[in-house]
Amino acid sequence: MADTPDTPRSTGRPAHQNVTFDSDGTPAHGYLALPPTGSGPGVIVIQEWWGLTDHIADVADRLAAEGFVALAPDLYGGNVAHDSGEALRMMQELPVARGVELLSGAVDHLLALPEVTSGTVGAVGFCMGGGFVLYLAAKDPRVSAAVPFYGVIQGEVPDFSGLKAQVLGHYGERDEAIPAATLDGLRRTIEEQSGIAADFRLYPAGHAFFNDGRPEAYDPESSAKAWSATLEFLTTNIS
Repeated sequence: MADTPDTPRSTGRPAHQNVTFDSDGTPAHGYLALPPTGSGPGVIVIQEWWGLTDHIADVADRLAAEGFVALAPDLYGGNVAHDSGEALRMMQELPVARGVELLSGAVDHLLALPEVTSGTVGAVGFCMGGGFVLYLAAKDPRVSAAVPFYGVIQGEVPDFSGLKAQVLGHYGERDEAIPAATLDGLRRTIEEQSGIAADFRLYPAGHAFFNDGRPEAYDPESSAKAWSATLEFLTTNIS
C-alpha cells in the first residue's frame, strides 16, 4: 500500500490518534502525532489555558511533519474553555503539582513508544503550558530541551536545582501578562540554581503571538522566527 499522511512508514500505528496513558495510577489522555517516517525524537506539547484545542493539536501535527513524535497531554480531562473567565477558572482548578504529575506520565508514555528514537524529550508549551514546561523540566531530568512560549509562572517559581534541560524561551515585548523586565530575574534564578544559561528571546509582539487561531494576537513574522528557532533547538538538544 502506498504511504499516505495517515499511514506512516515503519509502523502500523495511525499517524494521528487520541491515546490513553497511565499517570501516577490514574488514566490520562492526549493527542499523538507521528512523523511520515513513523519514528523520531519525542516532544511533549503543553496546552494553553484554553485546553487541548485544535491549535495545540495542530502544533503537534507540525512537529510531526518535521520528524518528531509529538504528544499533547490533555490536562483538563476533555474540557475546553470558551471564554477567558472559564479558562482562568480551569487553570486555577489544576494544581501545579498535579499538572506536573500528568506531564511526567506523558513523558513515561512517550519514551516507552517504539516509535520514539530518543532517550530524552523536548517540551514545548504556550501561556499556561509555557509555565508548565519550566515546572516539568525543573522536576524531570528526562526533559533535555525546554521551550516556553510566553510561559506564565503560577505561584512560586520552580526550584531549578535539578534542571538538566537547555532552555529557549519566546516572549513578546508588548506582553502585559509577562513584562519583559521580569525575564532577567527568571533567567538569573535558572542560572544560579542550575548553571544553565536560559536563552530568552523577545519579539515585537504581544501575548499569544504564536496562536494563529486568535487573529487579534497572532503575529506571523514573530511566529515564523520563533518556530524556526524552536525546530533547530529541539533537533540539537534532544538525544
